[in-house]
Amino acid sequence: MTLVQFNGFKFVEGGVTAPKGFKAAGLHCGIRASKSKKDLALLAAAKPVPTAAVYTQNRVKGAPIEVTRRHLANGYAQAVVANSGIANTCCADGVEKAEEMCRLAAETLDIREEDMVVASTGVIGQPLPMEPIEEGMPALAGALRADGGHDFAQAIMTTDTVCKELAVEFMVGESVVRIAGCAKGSGMIHPNMATMLCFLTTDAAIAPSLLQLALSRVVADTFNMVSVDGDTSTNDTCCIMASGEAGNPQIAAQDEDFETFVNGLYAALMNLSRMIAADGEGATRLMECIVTGAETVGQAKAVAKSVICSSLVKAAVFGADANWGRVLCAIGYAPVETDVLRVEMSFASEAGSVLVCKDGMGVPFSEEKAKEVLLKDEVKILLDLHSGEESAVAWGCDLTYDYVKINGDYRS
Repeated sequence: MTLVQFNGFKFVEGGVTAPKGFKAAGLHCGIRASKSKKDLALLAAAKPVPTAAVYTQNRVKGAPIEVTRRHLANGYAQAVVANSGIANTCCADGVEKAEEMCRLAAETLDIREEDMVVASTGVIGQPLPMEPIEEGMPALAGALRADGGHDFAQAIMTTDTVCKELAVEFMVGESVVRIAGCAKGSGMIHPNMATMLCFLTTDAAIAPSLLQLALSRVVADTFNMVSVDGDTSTNDTCCIMASGEAGNPQIAAQDEDFETFVNGLYAALMNLSRMIAADGEGATRLMECIVTGAETVGQAKAVAKSVICSSLVKAAVFGADANWGRVLCAIGYAPVETDVLRVEMSFASEAGSVLVCKDGMGVPFSEEKAKEVLLKDEVKILLDLHSGEESAVAWGCDLTYDYVKINGDYRS
């Protein structure tokens, strides 16, 4: 899909290895039955580097999260090992196996086990077999290369139909800096930091505490504003590593350079959020709800998220039915006070825009034009609350027959 520009940031070729100082690899080791699908991934820096992460808010958490949190307590890591196919969640030996994955990768790379980040995604409740991981680790480490980002991105996919990766380039002072990454997620997506994983790299020099602050701040406006099906997964992890090889003076305060870095990170995560929503299981359309005129950012976010989470709104978009009453209904049950008698609503796409509601009431509009607008691949729901100056954006997708088919036999 087309990348959306933000503040003039430049997109460049490459995925998670586009910044200086990283190598990656991905291969099929045998966790998944299909030999055509990669299922084991490795990302490595030359030394321990500042690393930050955010995780699922689900009270049921995958074992890898416990291990990764412990390893990142000092704000540094050197490598990431991840598998797809099995989530390593709700298993009696889950922590033991997550630690074993770290040990196997660390021994092969000749680094400290405590400098490993570990992640898993796939079916919940099934034991993770260690034999294919142990047997595949030497070949995986041997395949590490500076252009291996695409293989890494493929190896973390489950029901994704497209590989989600990008790289952003910008200036910090007089230094060229890159932020790049890849994400996986198609179903069980309602991040609250969904089997959603995201791995990011940057060659910026930045203090660990500020890297964590930047990630937490941007995730709140991007991944936490995405929903495919309303299910917050057990294994959500978003991790960023900073090699410091761009040569910029270290970002050590919340100054202009820090804000530039935050904006670059937003450009990356906003586009990865759109990719995840567009590739929702069974989806045919990306939904984007843009709320303006809110009293507070919190109100704007709550309204936007309520709309894109509504099964009835999602079904209407699938049917290209301009049933605006469903949107107003979703605003009404959002967990914030909103004066619905001030709401103005339009549907928009590359086919144009159609005003369907003003002052909380319907207005005459062409059903034919509305259908033309709603049949496009990307559909915007534009809401002006006419109550203030704040705004927010949320991303989702339509609800189709195929979503039920995919999840009706997910384990097979």
